[in-house]
Amino acid sequence: MTATLVPWFISRVMNQGGIVLDDGSPLFQQIARQVSDGVLVGTFPEGTQVPSTTELAALHRINPATVGKGLALLVAEEVLHKRRGLGMFVSDGARERLVERRRGELATTYVRPLVAEARSLGLAADDVLALVAQQLRDDGPAPTTRRPPVPTPARTTPEGAR
Repeated sequence: MTATLVPWFISRVMNQGGIVLDDGSPLFQQIARQVSDGVLVGTFPEGTQVPSTTELAALHRINPATVGKGLALLVAEEVLHKRRGLGMFVSDGARERLVERRRGELATTYVRPLVAEARSLGLAADDVLALVAQQLRDDGPAPTTRRPPVPTPARTTPEGAR
């Protein structure tokens, strides 16, 4: 199973512009971010199983405890839930919770610094809006808010298990 899942997961991460464990933040946070990115773009729809701790550890060649810590973050945020003996699954409402949290992060991480820089340059609000609008046009049409789910490797789940 791991032999087919690892290349599949790599292709999903690379195709969605995911982080490949190199941004300087702690590894467990990067693992959590990769999995949550997969939930946001539909790679891991609600109710589906995510790669196991062992699979992710082998993929990134890191300690399974580090991966476990990243997945535990997502469990604490109610993005994932454990099914005893089966693994980790995406929780109902996980995507909406992630969107809400990331919207707040967007303002703090990007909008506030943009506004501060614009003020230091003496730009008016209309000038900043025009710059943002131009960048959006240059980048092409916005992606749909919900991409269709990407087929996941076959996993067997006992009937009624959740």
